[in-house]
Amino acid sequence: MFRFAVLVVLCVSVIALAAPQNSPNSSSFRFMVLGDTGTGGSAQYAVARMIESNWRRTPFPICIMVGDNVYGSEAPKDFVAKFERPYQALINGGVKFYAALGNHDDAALQKGYKPFNMAGERYYSFRPAKGVRFFALDSNYMDKQQRDWLVKQLAESGSDWKILFFHHPIYSSGEKHGSNVELRSVLEPLIVKYGVDVVFTGHEHFYERLKPQKGVQYFIVGSSAKLRQGNIGKTELTAKGFDQDNVFLVAEIVGDEMRFQTITRKGQVVDSGSFRRAEKTRSTSR
Repeated sequence: MFRFAVLVVLCVSVIALAAPQNSPNSSSFRFMVLGDTGTGGSAQYAVARMIESNWRRTPFPICIMVGDNVYGSEAPKDFVAKFERPYQALINGGVKFYAALGNHDDAALQKGYKPFNMAGERYYSFRPAKGVRFFALDSNYMDKQQRDWLVKQLAESGSDWKILFFHHPIYSSGEKHGSNVELRSVLEPLIVKYGVDVVFTGHEHFYERLKPQKGVQYFIVGSSAKLRQGNIGKTELTAKGFDQDNVFLVAEIVGDEMRFQTITRKGQVVDSGSFRRAEKTRSTSR
């Protein structure tokens, strides 16, 4: 009898250890955000290992990349060294990557690169889950054709969550680049008018969560391989900034709420929180 009791206790212990931590809500949708990644260097690989560890505990089906996906040469061997090899476990596990173009990216090569899921286009949208739609833009060339496309896509999306991602931040406290005011003048009226909930960008080689602007949440995740230490200036824009290590961001949508964690390559959580989608925020503040 005693031996049987011990066996039961041991079995329960093994099950508890094997169970994934922080299991997602059955009705939730998780995704990951990377920016300025494609160096092929040690920092990128260290971040990739930490992402894999997070994914094995609590899986996510997609990752969005906010530009500068491959630095330098973009020969086939470079796509292997700077993308396929560091994220091999995720790719083999079925995680789909969706890329936006950065200023260091060769549009002709990358938009046709199948693992980036751009379907040959500089800008595109996709719906990975019910009620959630992502819009990838090419912020290098925000011409009238792209703007008109975005207006139509936003107006007809019918999604609760509208998420934009592109490279150049329209709000930033970065001393190297700062806010792209010209791009803001084109995009912000559409972002506000059509109820975009959150915008993810890169370009600045640090992490910054901006204070909501006109009811919209903005993030800069530009240090997933590159890092520009001490580059976040003192402005009224910053809700949280971190420029001391490389990071990635994991987000989870549960109903009208998005929860997020920003994690370094060493596993330190440097920012976390939640916010409600823009339409709900506006309706409750009336």
